[in-house]
Amino acid sequence: MATSFFMFYLLILLLAFFSTSSSEFVLPLTHSLSKTQFASTHHLLKSTTTRSATRFRQRHRHQQVSLPLSPGSDYTLSFSLGHSSSVSLYLDTGSDLVWLPCHPFECILCESKQEKRTPPLNISSTASKVSCKSPACSAAHSSLPTSDLCAIAKCPLDSIETSDCNSFSCPPFYYAYGDGSLVARLYKDSLSMPVSSKKSLVLHNFTFGCAHTTLAEPVGVAGFGRGLLSFPAQLTSLSPQLGNRFSYCLVAHSFDSDRARLPSPLILGRYEDKEKRVNSEEAEFIYTDMLDNPKHPYFYSVGLEGISVGKKNIPAPGFLRSVDGKGNGGMVVDSGTTFTMLLASLYEKVVTEFDRRLGRVHERASQIEEKTGLSPCYYFDKVVNVPSVGLHFVGNSSSVVLPRKNYFYEFLDAGDGKQKKRNVGCLMLMNGGDEKELSGGPGATLGNYQQQGFEVVYDLEKGKVGFARRQCAALWDSLNKS
Repeated sequence: MATSFFMFYLLILLLAFFSTSSSEFVLPLTHSLSKTQFASTHHLLKSTTTRSATRFRQRHRHQQVSLPLSPGSDYTLSFSLGHSSSVSLYLDTGSDLVWLPCHPFECILCESKQEKRTPPLNISSTASKVSCKSPACSAAHSSLPTSDLCAIAKCPLDSIETSDCNSFSCPPFYYAYGDGSLVARLYKDSLSMPVSSKKSLVLHNFTFGCAHTTLAEPVGVAGFGRGLLSFPAQLTSLSPQLGNRFSYCLVAHSFDSDRARLPSPLILGRYEDKEKRVNSEEAEFIYTDMLDNPKHPYFYSVGLEGISVGKKNIPAPGFLRSVDGKGNGGMVVDSGTTFTMLLASLYEKVVTEFDRRLGRVHERASQIEEKTGLSPCYYFDKVVNVPSVGLHFVGNSSSVVLPRKNYFYEFLDAGDGKQKKRNVGCLMLMNGGDEKELSGGPGATLGNYQQQGFEVVYDLEKGKVGFARRQCAALWDSLNKS
């Protein structure tokens, strides 16, 4: 009897081991910022602040989706489709479509784009067009009725009347970003991703958009938002244990360095019993609930309770704590925006407290603010005593305390020949506008620069977002050794 029980117990342990060991895959995210694309750190910062602000504000106009990632925030994910070679797409939690340029490819108004890194894909012989009767087709066409899709696909009237349009492919669809757009057609093919164990994760019948014509969009995007066509949603339907929970840990980078960085781990199927901390001093996850946004259902919206500067707690307006029935309010956790955008009233209070601490001791660098788009900035000749900054999310008594380098950027200003070189430090939180300007959209965005050095987990099954301090490079090494 004892022997039988022992064998049964051993079998349970073996089953548990194999089921959990196959439910987590680690993929590399590459950050490929090159300072040489810009004349100076000023130009790079100005480009990044401008794109962060544009991406945020376009969410409140014309019902457009977010901008793709910009210089300074381009974390890319690589995989293969069918028999094609590997492609690299921007990882974007602020949109819900996986698309890439396809041959023949034309990008209009792309002459000024620096990031032409995605060679057009030759459609594999194994790829197939998506039916106009499929949910994926409806999602791409904003949930149009099947009969309308059949009509757009120019199928015969008798097929429409009998709902027999399975053989007709989904018509091309239009997808708009803040400063560009594309026309694409849906395809299905097998998707293969390299994983940390030097094996590949293969997903069959993966749906993606194939764009032959784009406007100012030369690089494809891997949408990791909450929509039906997003990467996690398709993972959930094809492999539930992977898609219901994922996380990433962004390795810190600097705007004034071209030094090669280790990959940032993207972890699919990350569960609490397998969360690996490199050492016992690393923090546990701080969770907050995802908020549903009826106007932007693909966003990962959360409620922001307030921000602390040093020991002073600054409460957030009610607009940031929840999302109403019209899609107004809340904070979006976004891998595709570089700097955090805040509601004007909250931003101004944070700046006032920050300036109260630093403005009395250090000279304000107004010219640097104009050149970079960051504010406030200060000149300093010695180590700056910068107050701590923490984010307080709804439903949790603990705060997410940011590392200093996540919110205060320090660099050497080369001057203009008349002025000597001086050390400068700038706050990397931005003014997103007042509540009236932001009507119809989120009140704040948590940018990826402020997420560096944290493992950010998206638990779609429980509807929560979590944050935990991590040594991301060490986490990558640890996960790849396991």
